[in-house]
Amino acid sequence: MNKAFLVAVLVFIDQVSKVAVLKRLYQNDSIPVINNIFHITLVYNTGSAFGFLRNQNWILTYISIFAIIAILFLLVRRPKFSSDLYLHIWQNALVLVLCGASGNLFDRLRLGYVVDFLDFRFWPVFNFADSMITCGVILLLFIVFKKEAME
Repeated sequence: MNKAFLVAVLVFIDQVSKVAVLKRLYQNDSIPVINNIFHITLVYNTGSAFGFLRNQNWILTYISIFAIIAILFLLVRRPKFSSDLYLHIWQNALVLVLCGASGNLFDRLRLGYVVDFLDFRFWPVFNFADSMITCGVILLLFIVFKKEAME
């Protein structure tokens, strides 16, 4: 699948899910999907993951822009790996982080905060963009720590 198309689809899904939640809930409203296990809870996140840098939207906006530019550079660069599988994992991991960073950046620019709504009760409330970033970073760490993957 074309990477640009994949980015567009994933960012679209993230943004549509956030708009749907914003249209149906007020801040801190919660709808149980599975009572006391999984809820849809609207949270306006003015910080980063786990609420770090709360109310520092401008810093987080610049960090996001820098990260997006760095990821685009890395996607074009195509490093050498010991197999095409590792290159494929590397590229898809970067695409996931790119999508997540872009989705949350759009929120910051449009709303001044990030819309979070996935609430598993034992973890801070998050969104699909956060999930993409997390999965992408885990895949990148796998490649980095798999020494024989890189030539």
